Amino acid sequence: MAPDPSTPPGPAARPDTLLSRLLGGMSIFTLLMTVPQVLTIWVGHQAAGVSVLSWSAYFLSAILWFWYGLQRKDKNIYLPCIAWLGLDAAVIVGALIYG
Repeated sequence: MAPDPSTPPGPAARPDTLLSRLLGGMSIFTLLMTVPQVLTIWVGHQAAGVSVLSWSAYFLSAILWFWYGLQRKDKNIYLPCIAWLGLDAAVIVGALIYG
Protein backbone atom coordinates (compact mmCIF):
# COMPACT_ATOMS: atom_id res chain seq x y z
CA MET A 1 0.00 0.00 0.00
CA ALA A 2 1.36 3.43 -0.96
CA PRO A 3 1.86 6.02 1.81
CA ASP A 4 -0.78 8.73 2.17
CA PRO A 5 0.84 12.04 1.04
CA SER A 6 -1.53 14.05 3.24
CA THR A 7 -0.13 12.44 6.40
CA PRO A 8 3.07 13.94 7.79
CA PRO A 9 5.97 11.48 7.73
CA GLY A 10 6.65 11.62 11.48
CA PRO A 11 8.19 13.61 14.32
CA ALA A 12 10.73 15.30 12.04
CA ALA A 13 7.88 17.06 10.23
CA ARG A 14 6.58 18.69 13.42
CA PRO A 15 7.05 22.45 13.18
CA ASP A 16 7.57 22.80 16.95
CA THR A 17 11.00 21.19 17.12
CA LEU A 18 13.85 22.11 19.42
CA LEU A 19 15.59 23.83 16.52
CA SER A 20 12.57 25.99 15.67
CA ARG A 21 12.23 27.03 19.32
CA LEU A 22 15.95 27.79 19.49
CA LEU A 23 15.75 29.85 16.30
CA GLY A 24 12.75 31.76 17.66
CA GLY A 25 14.61 32.50 20.87
CA MET A 26 17.72 33.65 19.00
CA SER A 27 15.59 35.86 16.80
CA ILE A 28 14.17 37.63 19.86
CA PHE A 29 17.62 37.79 21.48
CA THR A 30 19.26 39.40 18.44
CA LEU A 31 16.41 41.88 18.09
CA LEU A 32 16.84 42.88 21.73
CA MET A 33 20.60 43.21 21.21
CA THR A 34 19.92 45.75 18.45
CA VAL A 35 17.72 48.00 20.59
CA PRO A 36 20.71 49.63 22.40
CA GLN A 37 22.12 50.68 19.00
CA VAL A 38 18.82 52.34 18.12
CA LEU A 39 18.64 54.04 21.52
CA THR A 40 22.23 55.30 21.25
CA ILE A 41 21.40 56.91 17.93
CA TRP A 42 17.96 58.32 18.71
CA VAL A 43 18.25 59.18 22.41
CA GLY A 44 21.96 59.99 22.56
CA HIS A 45 22.09 61.50 19.06
CA GLN A 46 25.31 59.56 18.44
CA ALA A 47 25.75 57.74 15.15
CA ALA A 48 29.52 57.98 14.76
CA GLY A 49 30.93 54.81 13.26
CA VAL A 50 27.55 53.45 12.14
CA SER A 51 27.76 52.19 8.57
CA VAL A 52 24.69 53.12 6.55
CA LEU A 53 25.90 50.72 3.85
CA SER A 54 26.02 47.76 6.27
CA TRP A 55 22.65 48.52 7.83
CA SER A 56 21.14 48.98 4.35
CA ALA A 57 22.38 45.49 3.48
CA TYR A 58 20.69 44.16 6.65
CA PHE A 59 17.51 46.01 5.64
CA LEU A 60 17.60 44.47 2.15
CA SER A 61 18.19 41.04 3.65
CA ALA A 62 15.18 41.49 5.97
CA ILE A 63 13.02 42.43 2.96
CA LEU A 64 14.07 39.26 1.13
CA TRP A 65 13.54 37.05 4.19
CA PHE A 66 10.15 38.69 4.79
CA TRP A 67 9.12 37.99 1.21
CA TYR A 68 10.40 34.40 1.45
CA GLY A 69 8.54 33.87 4.74
CA LEU A 70 5.31 35.15 3.23
CA GLN A 71 5.68 32.83 0.25
CA ARG A 72 6.30 29.87 2.57
CA LYS A 73 3.51 31.05 4.90
CA ASP A 74 5.99 30.67 7.77
CA LYS A 75 5.30 33.06 10.66
CA ASN A 76 8.64 32.12 12.22
CA ILE A 77 10.34 33.80 9.27
CA TYR A 78 8.18 36.76 8.33
CA LEU A 79 7.08 38.04 11.75
CA PRO A 80 10.60 38.71 13.06
CA CYS A 81 11.39 40.39 9.75
CA ILE A 82 8.79 43.04 10.48
CA ALA A 83 10.69 43.96 13.63
CA TRP A 84 14.03 43.79 11.77
CA LEU A 85 12.74 46.14 9.09
CA GLY A 86 11.72 48.64 11.76
CA LEU A 87 14.99 48.42 13.69
CA ASP A 88 17.15 48.53 10.55
CA ALA A 89 15.22 51.53 9.22
CA ALA A 90 15.59 53.30 12.58
CA VAL A 91 19.37 52.81 12.50
CA ILE A 92 19.67 53.91 8.86
CA VAL A 93 17.54 57.03 9.26
CA GLY A 94 19.19 57.91 12.56
CA ALA A 95 22.66 57.47 11.07
CA LEU A 96 21.75 59.76 8.19
CA ILE A 97 20.39 62.42 10.56
CA TYR A 98 22.97 62.26 13.35
CA GLY A 99 25.99 60.78 11.55
